[in-house]
Amino acid sequence: MPDKIIYLADARHGALSIPKLLEPATGQLSDRRGRPLHDLRISITDRCNFRCVYCMPKDVFDKNHVYLPHKDLLSFEEITRIARLFVAHGVEKIRLTGGEPLLRKNIERLVGMLAELRTPSGQPLDLTLTTNGSLLAKKAQSLRDAGLNRVTVSLDSLDETTFRRMNDVDFAVADVLHGIDMAHQVGLGPVKVNMVVKAGMNDQEIVPMARHFKGTPTILRFIEYMDVGASNGWDLKEVIASGEVARRIGAHMPIEPIDPNYAGETAARWRYSDGSGEIGLISSVTQAFCADCSRARLSTEGKLYTCLFATGGHDLRALLRSSHSDAEISTAIGRLWRVRGDRYSELRASQSSKDGTALDAGKKKVEMSYIGG
Repeated sequence: MPDKIIYLADARHGALSIPKLLEPATGQLSDRRGRPLHDLRISITDRCNFRCVYCMPKDVFDKNHVYLPHKDLLSFEEITRIARLFVAHGVEKIRLTGGEPLLRKNIERLVGMLAELRTPSGQPLDLTLTTNGSLLAKKAQSLRDAGLNRVTVSLDSLDETTFRRMNDVDFAVADVLHGIDMAHQVGLGPVKVNMVVKAGMNDQEIVPMARHFKGTPTILRFIEYMDVGASNGWDLKEVIASGEVARRIGAHMPIEPIDPNYAGETAARWRYSDGSGEIGLISSVTQAFCADCSRARLSTEGKLYTCLFATGGHDLRALLRSSHSDAEISTAIGRLWRVRGDRYSELRASQSSKDGTALDAGKKKVEMSYIGG
């Protein structure tokens, strides 16, 4: 049996120890539950120009909020280097997130660098990006030219008053819709639109949103309001279950379930019975999909998180900025994934408290704005 040292974050510094005996630096990985490593989500900035109530509420992320200094962010070269090592371990899809990733200066250069990566079989990556849409109309063509494949746009309501209340910076719906149209025009499709549904705030918009995007190339996805981080005041009573979303839509426009595109896909796919498009339901609260989760997340400052609901990460930046070789860092990635046993949503479903508070109430979980979606 190989060296028993594994890569664990030091309690004080987050440093990773390197064993003298290395495992293979490439090859498909599986964790303790047999889940492969398939997707890598990379947060490239902790800044955002929205203050969405479920992610970066203004009472927490106010004008005095301190963002990471630029020197602490991974450089484009560091991001590309670490991405190459993940690809060698089986990653086929990379999603750029934030914060708002389009706020990162010269993001097109990073997209171009990542677009040059190839899987061990020589295939290009599925390179995608999630955005709030505020800068998408301006950036869509340059992103496509750089090699981006697709975009996902966050849009929580078509009603102007509701949307402005949710983004809390008075940003207009029409500007986001214009960005979506531009993404389609330049070939960043199929464009997906994510709607986080929060009871009492925008659940009245479920059917209008579905009706608006029905018959278009856009795939609308409804996301259950999740207990990510500790800033959004999550309450189970504010969760609208995906089953209820499907019921409301089906009462007006008949829908039927369809097969996933690949194992581990987060959204359950449904299509309109008349063939006029599809929707997705992301049910992290009511129908945990931990069993198939194949996603790793890299934070803005280079920490690896193996679960969206994690309370801590593993510092890969320290390895990148030291004298460690690609083989050593790749081995670190491999060992971290192999010991992965995360199943937060399953535990929440089986152990959720009767008063509707989060499973890890009192523990400091990583914020959505820091790790991306």
